[in-house]
Amino acid sequence: MMIHDGVRLVSEIHWFHSRLYTLHASVMCVAMYSVVLVFIPLSYRLPTALVPVSYNITLWPRLRPDPNTGLYIFTVLHSVIVATSQMHPTHARKVFPCFDEPAMKAVFYITLIHPPGTVALSNGMEKEIVNTTIDGIAVTKTKFEPTKKMSTYLLAIIISDYTHLSKSFLSCFQIRIWARRTAIEQGQGHYALNVTGPVLDFFQLYYNISYPLSKSDQIALPDFYFGAMENWGLVTYRETKLLYDPLTSSNRNKETTATIIAHELAHMWFGNLVTLQWWNEVWLNEGFASYVSYLGADHAEPAWNVKDLIILDEVHRVFAVDALTSSHPLSSKEDSIILPDQISEQFDVISYSKVHRAYYMYSITHYSMKNSDTVYNKNTFCNLCQQAVEANNVSLPRPVNDIMNCWVLQMGFPVVTIDTTTGKVSQKYFLLDPESNIKVKSPYNYEWLIPVRWMKSGEVQRDIWWLMEKEAVNLEMCNDSLWVLANINITGYYRVNYDHGNWERLITQLNSEHQVIPVINRAQLMDDAFNLARAQLVSTTLALKTTSYLLMETEYIPWQSALDNLHYYYLMLDCTEVYQPMQDYIKKLVTPLFLYFKNMTSNWTHIPDRLTDQYNQVNAIRMACRTGVTECQDLTTTWFKQWMDSPQENLIDPNLRSAVYCSAMAAGGEAEWEFGWWQFQGSSVASEASKLMSALACTKNKTLLERYLSYTLNPAMIRKQDATSVITSVASNRVGHSLAWDFVRKQWEYMFTQYGVGSFSFASMISEVTARFSTEAELQQLEEFVEENSAVGFGSATLAVKQAVERTKANIKWLHQNKQEILDWFNSQIQA
Repeated sequence: MMIHDGVRLVSEIHWFHSRLYTLHASVMCVAMYSVVLVFIPLSYRLPTALVPVSYNITLWPRLRPDPNTGLYIFTVLHSVIVATSQMHPTHARKVFPCFDEPAMKAVFYITLIHPPGTVALSNGMEKEIVNTTIDGIAVTKTKFEPTKKMSTYLLAIIISDYTHLSKSFLSCFQIRIWARRTAIEQGQGHYALNVTGPVLDFFQLYYNISYPLSKSDQIALPDFYFGAMENWGLVTYRETKLLYDPLTSSNRNKETTATIIAHELAHMWFGNLVTLQWWNEVWLNEGFASYVSYLGADHAEPAWNVKDLIILDEVHRVFAVDALTSSHPLSSKEDSIILPDQISEQFDVISYSKVHRAYYMYSITHYSMKNSDTVYNKNTFCNLCQQAVEANNVSLPRPVNDIMNCWVLQMGFPVVTIDTTTGKVSQKYFLLDPESNIKVKSPYNYEWLIPVRWMKSGEVQRDIWWLMEKEAVNLEMCNDSLWVLANINITGYYRVNYDHGNWERLITQLNSEHQVIPVINRAQLMDDAFNLARAQLVSTTLALKTTSYLLMETEYIPWQSALDNLHYYYLMLDCTEVYQPMQDYIKKLVTPLFLYFKNMTSNWTHIPDRLTDQYNQVNAIRMACRTGVTECQDLTTTWFKQWMDSPQENLIDPNLRSAVYCSAMAAGGEAEWEFGWWQFQGSSVASEASKLMSALACTKNKTLLERYLSYTLNPAMIRKQDATSVITSVASNRVGHSLAWDFVRKQWEYMFTQYGVGSFSFASMISEVTARFSTEAELQQLEEFVEENSAVGFGSATLAVKQAVERTKANIKWLHQNKQEILDWFNSQIQA
């Protein structure tokens, strides 16, 4: 609503609130003013009874030059000022008085008055645009269609000088992609425009309800802390998430754009048309959208097979957090989630990723979305799933509510142990640290109703077998010569352990003919084994043995699973005597993969056809260079030097740039770093800038890393939304880890109080910066850090701090128990 200093702007918000009251607010915005919070109560719940009343209020808010919440402003390229909004989850009250709860919906009548030459956008389509004068000042007045009845957190207001691409979808509504004029002219919006139609088409069929609005606007913002926000009819994105440049963006960027667009557009029905009752059950919104985003992207790009990536991108991510005693159930009591920090904490990996695909096999399209008054909670959801189960004659051992409650109302997940010598099958609450003190009581005693899909020596068993109690016997699994494999394609949310003999038979199968085992399960065998070893349920040697077959593996999903798990070994061991033998072993494994892709691409001159091959080619180059494969290091250094010699002509394949930039930066010195910084500052493509920003943290020069960290406190050097990424990238560098930790300790109070929740992802920063902690000295530093900043607080990072302490204690135990065994095993393998 504000564009230039000294220009007085007026916006009228005519707001009818769900038969409760009518609000006519004339909002006067003066650009030269700074920050104001209109209404921030301590308790966020309304009384149970409300009296209908009419209000006529004039507001004089001040636009905020920060922090990505409420109504705020930012500058683009130091000159153009953009006004935008972020109401989610509890920031609408900062803009106007309202009943700011998801279940309380309203129709919004929006009129925006703004400087001539700028564009005003909101949730509805523009109905009328007229030029006029107010107090002698020329302005443009844009009036919008009334919105559907919707929650306050979905309201969006943007004023900018952006332009757009558009197309009509089946003559029903307009699809528009908005961005900086330069980005649109460079064609960076075309992919988003072209993929949006197929995604919307899929969801119309999936939900069996037409898209409910007259337009679908999506806009790329340079200064946007959140990855994306599903404002109904005007979805906002960080530039890296929406824009795709065909010349410089990688296919990883393309896949990210497709899946995030699908995630946000899924909310146009589930979340916006029907809405969760309260923030204690965020998983009902975000978990569902995370799942169906893969379905929508798969429909738009069927050759990619993105559905298989759910295992790596969602399941493995949430396993890591949900195996800690500081995790939390999907659903909490309503009265336990009241304050803004408590609400923000709900938007974590548990809520987004734990909701596994098995929960949504019960035909969600039976959900009634035709009434936009609809709000829902877990019980509503379970009842409708039960109706779908009965309508489709699905056979379940218990009602849906009984099955889901044990997964939704208690944290964590089980490990299912199969003893093929006896046929005994048992379950146990899985914890990475088996000595952890479980302080949260479970209403189900940490037992689950578990569907088990399994196979025997390559033959999938037809029926699902249910483990309904702590222990049971399945005599069909009893065998001392054939291997048994459970949780086929990871359709269940649990880990699987076996007796030692069955593990050995599975490893033998991997080393002889690994394709007999499904590709997803090859990945899961390694992930299970490594995590079971951390929990002291199998030996570390057994876990490491599951990687030996990688000499023959070329598929992305198993390789990425292995690298994700070996990453933990790097974090724990790269400052010990184990580091070099580990490097030598991984070099031995990755060299055949490097040569495989060299041949496939005719000496790096072609791009692999399959998306997952493109991803694994990056793995091959990244790990070959990291472990010292001379041919790889020479290759990346040469490519980067050629670019330095001809800065206007970057011939490095966009798919490989992240790996090449990092490798060249690590091998180079100040000249390479300064060149990378210069290119970062001048990049007009957000995805290219993001690659360079990450690569700058790969240098081994401590002075440069310290300088880079200092830039995060200067928004002219590093945007506030990117500061967390820079700090965590430096922390991931074995040379920069201690520098990043010292920086966070020194600057915590400044960052926390000055930047605020809208600019810093404090939870991810704490998690990443402490990920390497594995000594008593580091634990003491962490506990002192917590104590010293108790008055300042940790906001939405409070849970992350608790998890960091728990994880550090587990790391200390793990290192003490396993370091020598790991060293011995790596030495035995490189000598073989």
